Amino acid sequence: MKYILGILTFIVFLIFAFNLKSVWVYDFDEWGSHLLKGNEFLIPFHYIGEPIFVVIVAVLLLIWLWVKAQNFRGMIFVLITIAGGNLVNLFVKGLIKRDRPYILEQLTSFSFPSGHAMTGLLYLLTVAYITTEYQTKKTKVIAMSIAIVIAFCIGLSRVAESRHYLSDVVSGWALGYTVFALALLWYERRKRVFKQLEK
Repeated sequence: MKYILGILTFIVFLIFAFNLKSVWVYDFDEWGSHLLKGNEFLIPFHYIGEPIFVVIVAVLLLIWLWVKAQNFRGMIFVLITIAGGNLVNLFVKGLIKRDRPYILEQLTSFSFPSGHAMTGLLYLLTVAYITTEYQTKKTKVIAMSIAIVIAFCIGLSRVAESRHYLSDVVSGWALGYTVFALALLWYERRKRVFKQLEK
């Protein structure tokens, strides 16, 4: 199911990517702006998605996987999701070249897809997955649910601040999960192969 969801989220990303100038995307973005602009509850969540914060979390996770867990495949998994996901985001931004919403002192980088939404979802899902890999199903579900809720708030904070359109954020979530699903597919297959070699 998680891999099928990865295909579906990629389709969602493609739908937005090829329809950014359509009326329905414009209406969707306008609705999102009117609904969320200036939301004081959401705005502080953008700090949790700041690149420096993501890098710190990723480095700490890598150190833990190296020193404590001795999980070297897990380290590669983290690099694929967080570092690789960021590179994918930058590549797509440079390819699409969508301008951000117009406000005074707006950021100069491109808007589509939202980096905070994409890398926020990626690093939070990665942390939740790695830290609960050998825990109970209930613990895994709780951790993943918390990660999704926080990533949801990070993404929406960018609309609340008028840094992104809602379509940027939704597309960031969608592409982010697709990258996560692909990395997870590799990681779980490698883990199964390694277990078979141990027998």
